[in-house]
Amino acid sequence: MDRRNWIREELVVAFNLYCKIPFSKISSKNPQIIQLANIIERTPSAVSWKLANFASLDPSLLERGIAGAKNTGKLDKEIFDEFTNNWSDLSYESEMLFSKYFKEESITAKEQYDDEEQIYQIREGQVRETIVKTRINQSFFRKVVLSSYENKCCITGIETSDLLIASHIIPWSKDEKNRLNPQNGICLNSIHDKAFDKGLITIDKDFRIIISPKIKNMLNESMKTFFYNFEGKTITLPKKFIPNEEFIFYHNNNIFQR
Repeated sequence: MDRRNWIREELVVAFNLYCKIPFSKISSKNPQIIQLANIIERTPSAVSWKLANFASLDPSLLERGIAGAKNTGKLDKEIFDEFTNNWSDLSYESEMLFSKYFKEESITAKEQYDDEEQIYQIREGQVRETIVKTRINQSFFRKVVLSSYENKCCITGIETSDLLIASHIIPWSKDEKNRLNPQNGICLNSIHDKAFDKGLITIDKDFRIIISPKIKNMLNESMKTFFYNFEGKTITLPKKFIPNEEFIFYHNNNIFQR
């Protein structure tokens, strides 16, 4: 059953799944891996091994000394490079294929997107497909970032998904190439997301929390509870797609209010 070569469409869907599954959960016993294996008529072991191949190419894992599978194929690397060089188009393509394979809706009416206001600020006259693509890509970004952080705020540990935001380090409007790059995202609760977006908090290259002087001048118990107590602490790092140092540098120097 697994003798035939993998085709591009299968690999694109497999990489989509790789993005949404923590490295520690890449296993032939994972229900999502089993489901995909059944759909494409391969064994769960073959699918989990393919995801491990992608992991071996992931610099965010290699930097932490985590190695994936060996003997990665040429096409595996091509798909990995396609995504990392063009997150926008490949995120959309993979979500469409994922929806087709798993027979589920890519967007639901209840789903919330960080930067949702950006969706409705697209200039009048652009085609509806652009709006749909933007929504789908935002959904993909949210799923990948929250999965990487195991659905927990990296500052407080809050696990209520309705309160979690996939926050952009470099704002959506400032870097089109990296707006869907998971390394440009961190998982925050809605309060700290707003503070991060407004530059009232940031993180340094060692992932320690820095509080803006503007907040420090607000001397009250609520500020102490929500902000002062976290200063200097290290955020909980994701299982993969660790924040890019260049993106952090940008936030420090262009968003953070000193």
